Amino acid sequence: MVLMGTEKFSKGLEDVVAGESAICKIDGKNSKLYYRGYDIHELAQHSTYEETAYLLLFGNLPTDRQLVDFSNKLISERNLPQGFIEFIEKFPKTVHPMAALRTGVSLLSFFDPEAEDKSMESNVRKAIRLIARTPCLVAYFDRVRRSQSLVHPKKDVRYATAANFLYMLKGQEPAAIETRTLDMYFVLLAEHDLNASAFAARTTFSTLSDIYSAITSAVGALKGDLHGSANSRSMESLIEIGDIKNVDTFLDAAIDNKKKLMGFGHRVYKGPDPRAADLRAMAKSLAQTNSEQARWYAISEKFEQAVWTRKKLNCNVDFYSASILYTIGVPIDLFTTMFAISRMAGWTAHVLEQLSDNRLIRPVSSYIGHAPRSYAPIKDRK
Repeated sequence: MVLMGTEKFSKGLEDVVAGESAICKIDGKNSKLYYRGYDIHELAQHSTYEETAYLLLFGNLPTDRQLVDFSNKLISERNLPQGFIEFIEKFPKTVHPMAALRTGVSLLSFFDPEAEDKSMESNVRKAIRLIARTPCLVAYFDRVRRSQSLVHPKKDVRYATAANFLYMLKGQEPAAIETRTLDMYFVLLAEHDLNASAFAARTTFSTLSDIYSAITSAVGALKGDLHGSANSRSMESLIEIGDIKNVDTFLDAAIDNKKKLMGFGHRVYKGPDPRAADLRAMAKSLAQTNSEQARWYAISEKFEQAVWTRKKLNCNVDFYSASILYTIGVPIDLFTTMFAISRMAGWTAHVLEQLSDNRLIRPVSSYIGHAPRSYAPIKDRK
């Protein structure tokens, strides 16, 4: 924190308290993460994405009846309007998937009769639609760009968000371990306090704009290299390493060239990222059933150890999630959209919380420009 006259300045708003929230608590000093008071490790091991989304939106874990009703609402909202699908089919096949998602979220508002309804009840319904439809949007776009026929969402309660997405993406029944792995990934990435994308959503919504505009802002922020794309960059690094024997050579070159090590370090956590332990365990379990993942896990494990030895950097949520997503068949350039599918629960929870006690978010800057000066006619300017 730097003092500028009577103002306090913190570059990037680091450590600045910008609001109050009951959704998520990060204890960066002790590497702890809580959703609505529940430790992330407990949720990762025992919860599901649907249950976690309910918790984030409504504040408490659901009863059995509430979870059934909520899951059925999600299933009922999966179908994308035909007019919307026709738009997706016209998207350029070369467009970045996050650009497609950003535009797709915005387009969804065209087909929602409640788009401009600012009531809490309407926004809850729209939040549920966004959580339900985002995975379908991503799966449709991926199949369109590959010139494959669309696979429509299941209406079966056995197909929760993770299972339905994998089915729509690949056009075949997903393996149980793939479904459980992706579901746990969604739980781990569903929320993370006032990160750049959540703050962008709240800022947009604080103007009394609509939820689709707010979430479009969030997707745009997540698209950035410093926020959501580290998972794909991590996988690109693993592929470049290629073999466990090349880890040290790769790391030497990266350090010598001052190259950023993707998937390592975190702005908030002073110690290990608490989500990384669960992802590491997931990657190891997957490796025991998949020879390709066994290779990536071996490289990842050695790389993690080498980075710690040389740079004292902990891996973050992106590092082990990269090989996990790759192994279960998610294309590398879709990795950040996986992040968005998961985070839709957190983003919409933040939007609803902003609505419940709104004040326009309008910070000030510390001015470092010219002192007051007089206007000079153009003929007198040098």
